[in-house]
Amino acid sequence: MTQIIAIYSIFAKQQLRSFRKFGYTHLSSVITVGKKMLQEPKRFFVRTYGCQMNELDSEIMVGLLESRGMVRSADEQEADLLIYNTCSIRDLAERKAMGRIGLLSRSDKKRAWIGVTGCMANAKKESLFQKLPHIDFVLGTNNIHELNQVLDEVMSTGRQTIRTDDQFRFELDYLAAKRDDPVKAYVSIIRGCDKFCTYCVVPYTRGPEVSRHPESIVDECRILASKGYKEITLLGQNVNSYGKDQPSWGCLFHDLLYQIDAIPGIERIRFMTSHPIDITKELMEAIRDLKSVTEFVHFPLQAGSDRILKKMHRIYTVEQYLEKVALLREIVPHVSLGTDIIVGFPTETEEEFEQTFQLLKEIEYSVAFLFSYSPRKGTPAMRWKDDIPEAVKQERLQKLLDLQDTIYAKQRQAMLGQSVEVLVERRSRKSPDMLKGRTRCWKNVLFLGDDTLIGTLQPVQIHSYSHQTLLGSV
Repeated sequence: MTQIIAIYSIFAKQQLRSFRKFGYTHLSSVITVGKKMLQEPKRFFVRTYGCQMNELDSEIMVGLLESRGMVRSADEQEADLLIYNTCSIRDLAERKAMGRIGLLSRSDKKRAWIGVTGCMANAKKESLFQKLPHIDFVLGTNNIHELNQVLDEVMSTGRQTIRTDDQFRFELDYLAAKRDDPVKAYVSIIRGCDKFCTYCVVPYTRGPEVSRHPESIVDECRILASKGYKEITLLGQNVNSYGKDQPSWGCLFHDLLYQIDAIPGIERIRFMTSHPIDITKELMEAIRDLKSVTEFVHFPLQAGSDRILKKMHRIYTVEQYLEKVALLREIVPHVSLGTDIIVGFPTETEEEFEQTFQLLKEIEYSVAFLFSYSPRKGTPAMRWKDDIPEAVKQERLQKLLDLQDTIYAKQRQAMLGQSVEVLVERRSRKSPDMLKGRTRCWKNVLFLGDDTLIGTLQPVQIHSYSHQTLLGSV
């Protein structure tokens, strides 16, 4: 025992300098931590911020950790490994993550292993160790396959470790993902983005576009179908670019949809996100012709002014955007559209905001994600003066939100008395006596029913609605 303590003490003295940045200033504390370093963490906790791609990445990391015998905890306080899968797309998401992780330095959880993954890892890299000195490792979006390796390194050395490759190079074992949902599953088809919108960090945090081989995608979808999954959501920063980086495959996005649609057992195929410039007539026809492909397209506008679109480097005009909307609605008459819009972009005038307002009113999106502009470090827009006062941004944003609420109410009023096909997903968390599901066009529906209906398609008669939720009965 004396020899063991001596080893701990030697180790602690060697590491004391590095441990001071963690808040351990006494040798006894370091010895305690040194003892902990020789122990495999037993329980882990993962918190996910941001988009569906982050959710899938978290599911993969959960699978990797469970493969080494660890147990996932739903309680942050019970875990001895904490992983925060972060987002840098919006300032608010980043501040939430930084605030939450920062609090750990003032709690007992600073003695747990702490890792930061996701877009913030790639965006901030080594600076995270200065801002959050109590964290143990930083793992980028293109490095999640190294999670167990990095964890082993941190535990064996006691040193902070970072992996943040700029490009996705390693094919992930997507089948190892621990799915949170028994009915719906995310499937990654392309990672990264080549569009370089001036406000967006994604090309810098996820790297250039890299398509996944169609055979691998189809095999995963086939396995998911055999396990009872009914809905597949194909993910990518720009799914419409799929296959363009690999012309030898002879498989573009619409070709991939035909292959997946042929898999028995898959009732619905969704996809996100789309860039308007890459939406083709062939894709529109696939939505029309393929039974499992839902009639919902996320079709981000971002702004209603040609000048602002150019400044954003969106590489289309309002006229070109509207032409594609018109063609899509001609080919798929009952299609529902989603969008992203940013207000208060640098130099945006009141007249230009009004153009955005009028387009939102004209198009009548079924789903709209509306944001005020926030500068993101590392983007071209960061170099420009953020010259729209925050009060003006919020006023413009509220006008769009109020308009969109009116559009939602109109659309839901029109659905009263209709029978809609609903994929039943689970019990509602807010109303446990109700079942929750979605229509093909992404509308949320609640209705009374028993658990045997979960995972099935049900015709639901809509009789009322509450805000953005339809209420019905079977």
